[in-house]
Amino acid sequence: MPELLRTVLAFALVLGVLVFIHELGHYLAARWRGVHVEVFSIGFGRPLLRWHDRVGTEWRLCPVPLGGYVKPHGFEGPEEATPEQMEAWLPGRTFHDKPVLSRAIVIVAGPVFNFLLAIVLFAGLFMFAGRPEIRNVVGQVVPGSAAEAAGVKLDDVIVRIGDRAVSDVADIQALVAAEPGARTELEVRRGDQMVTLPVTVGTVTDKSGDRTGQLGVMFTATIGKPLSPPAAVGAAVQETWRLTVQTLDGLWQMLTGQHSAKDLGGPLRIAQMSGQVAHYGVASLVSFMALLSVNLGLINLFPIPVLDGGRLVFYGLEALLGRPVSRRVRDISFQAGFAVVAGLFLFSTFNDLSHFGLFRWVASLSG
Repeated sequence: MPELLRTVLAFALVLGVLVFIHELGHYLAARWRGVHVEVFSIGFGRPLLRWHDRVGTEWRLCPVPLGGYVKPHGFEGPEEATPEQMEAWLPGRTFHDKPVLSRAIVIVAGPVFNFLLAIVLFAGLFMFAGRPEIRNVVGQVVPGSAAEAAGVKLDDVIVRIGDRAVSDVADIQALVAAEPGARTELEVRRGDQMVTLPVTVGTVTDKSGDRTGQLGVMFTATIGKPLSPPAAVGAAVQETWRLTVQTLDGLWQMLTGQHSAKDLGGPLRIAQMSGQVAHYGVASLVSFMALLSVNLGLINLFPIPVLDGGRLVFYGLEALLGRPVSRRVRDISFQAGFAVVAGLFLFSTFNDLSHFGLFRWVASLSG
């Protein structure tokens, strides 16, 4: 398959599934809480396909695959609705007249379904293909690194650093990171022999001046045996939690300047990566989809108006105050939230174009 076609199809599949599951969460929660759903749309723009189901919901498939939405009946509320809209309201089926808990359940269900999708995808992978495991076996030695200077070779198994035995990669990373510039010894298993290598741990300094130790090796990853269904579900929950914590930690590092915001990717980067992982097979694509599902769930929970998390903040304030937040505050907040989201979209797209070399290409033409 041509690379461009594979990229487009993989991107449409990945984003389409993630958006559908997210909006399905909103839809099912609304039905559960007695709210009529007027529209369920996948994509934006003029509908390519539309049909009505037996309960009156209009389903749409639109050409711009950058999101989707569910429109609950009476979502606009009495302050925003026109007289025509209020006349068409179905008594007891509108979103705005439901208790704040019901409204919060409808909103939070979208991100929750994204996390559930990640668990289902990971569980399926672990049951049928096995769980990937990163072993403390050296798969690559970085040129010019501390490991190369010490004489570390491919397939060496690191078993001890200084006087500390290590059992996995996490142990190695933790010990090395905590000792930048330290002179110590590595004990490795090389074939049938144990070899001791003196090493001076490398040092990496971030923008804030903090120093971190670095060895300069990459470890091998292997696929374990397929897991039983209960074990696969448990491992999938662990993996989803690990990715959640890892993503939040990465975002915090960007906000605090410990990591460059230039690594923040947008839809173009996602499209590129979708095509790349699709080249390696279904398992890689499913794993990538699970990772993106975690990210989509997290992003939507951020307390930014226009996102699900921002609406949940307003519902929390309503529960505390005993009345809804004023329309003026909501309008200003949503405008600010839209500006933030639009700014992040433009910034990430700029990063994507820079990553693809567009601006270097334009500069070379002008030069």
